[in-house]
Amino acid sequence: MKIKRIYTPTEETDGYRILVDRLWPRGISKEKAQIDLWLKSVAPSNELRKWFGHDTERFPEFAERFRTELAESGALEELRAILKAHPVATLLFAAHDEEHNNAVVLQNLLKTE
Repeated sequence: MKIKRIYTPTEETDGYRILVDRLWPRGISKEKAQIDLWLKSVAPSNELRKWFGHDTERFPEFAERFRTELAESGALEELRAILKAHPVATLLFAAHDEEHNNAVVLQNLLKTE
């Protein structure tokens, strides 16, 4: 499983494309996005997303709070089941910062299992 910005061109190697943001990305049509699934349940809550505000200094605490949200919601189990059914998959995100976003947290969580 890999991650990439939804604005990056689609590639055959993407496999099953899963949008993991709560809000639809600005300026991209559903046709151009070419997603297979929009999984809002594994996105940070609106409150956490707004608190983080893409402030890189807050990223460590954001990641910790986000992991807690995921554990409490059980949403990660749904994502694990989807990835089991689709071993070649890409988690898509809209953030400009490719190193400090919710998809990075998801990828790290799934890699450490």
